[in-house]
Amino acid sequence: MIALTEGKGSLVELDERRDVIVIAASAGGVEALRRLVGLLPADLKAAVFVVMHISPSGGSVLPKILDRLGTIPAAHAVDSQPVEPGRIYVAPPDRHLLIQEGQVRLGHGPRQNGHRPSADALFRSAALAYGPRVIALVLSGTLDDGASGAQAVAQRGGVVAVQDPEEATYPGMPNSVISATGTKLILPVDQLAKLITRLVAEEAGDPFDKPDADLVVGNELMLLDEDLEDERQGVSEPSEFVCPDCGGTLYHTKSPQLGPFRCRIGHAWSPGALLAQQSQAVENALWAALRTLQERADLSRRLAEPARKRGHLVSADMFDAAAAEADRAAVSIRAVLNRRNRGFSAVQTDEVHVAR
Repeated sequence: MIALTEGKGSLVELDERRDVIVIAASAGGVEALRRLVGLLPADLKAAVFVVMHISPSGGSVLPKILDRLGTIPAAHAVDSQPVEPGRIYVAPPDRHLLIQEGQVRLGHGPRQNGHRPSADALFRSAALAYGPRVIALVLSGTLDDGASGAQAVAQRGGVVAVQDPEEATYPGMPNSVISATGTKLILPVDQLAKLITRLVAEEAGDPFDKPDADLVVGNELMLLDEDLEDERQGVSEPSEFVCPDCGGTLYHTKSPQLGPFRCRIGHAWSPGALLAQQSQAVENALWAALRTLQERADLSRRLAEPARKRGHLVSADMFDAAAAEADRAAVSIRAVLNRRNRGFSAVQTDEVHVAR
């Protein structure tokens, strides 16, 4: 038997059932999430946690959208509030939504795969706190936030399911979870709702005695109270890559599979997200180079004209040559940028501005 808090100060003993549902969605995921929640029974005996990538500076009306469905009450999560069945906790903008046993936590720790809130952060904390009682769902979205966290859920005995990529508006997130976990639970949204209803009525498996060391080090709850450095020793090793957010050395786990990269202060990147961010950095550098070359060409031409008027023809010719060289280089760089959608593409972000 495990205790879940219900109301202020009271505890209710519940069977060890699958009663913690964590859901991740991004681009194209609002409608899928609405459909899913609308099909869940009003008496669902489980707590539901939702992470959707949204702009950190914008407001989110997602809780109102879900609450208006009239099935399960939905609201933005509040730090330290109790975990109660029959409620939907939505990650607020620019906060990681995390779970400790019986308690909701909000963190402003480093971004994961460039996102705060992050699906990986939620999934890992749920796996560590509730193990086989967790049901993880991944809906429409690009790139692979949620894949590492879903892997942690599966390793701790939880259930992982995804929206059918053929139905999803953006199949990147579901496909990445399928690749990471090998889950066979690949269903359209209406079938996912039926799956949840069935799973919640089942008893969970036996809890694991000890979580994997990589999961403990990767748990974002640690960042609320302590440094990662002491815990990282013997588990991770430095890589040759640097963190796109802070420039620090990235560490990766010593497991046989290439796991998430994490810097000293806690920024975390999946290999796919790191590659996409590096591609974006290269594109940004090319745009900066193009601007600098255009400015160099313009300045050289402006210097050539007065030099020619003063009769300094050698200097004028040098400035003209420098302008021509800068123009040629700018043409080459612009051609590369114009071909970015054919092999060298700008990264497609996962940010979703939830609209009414």
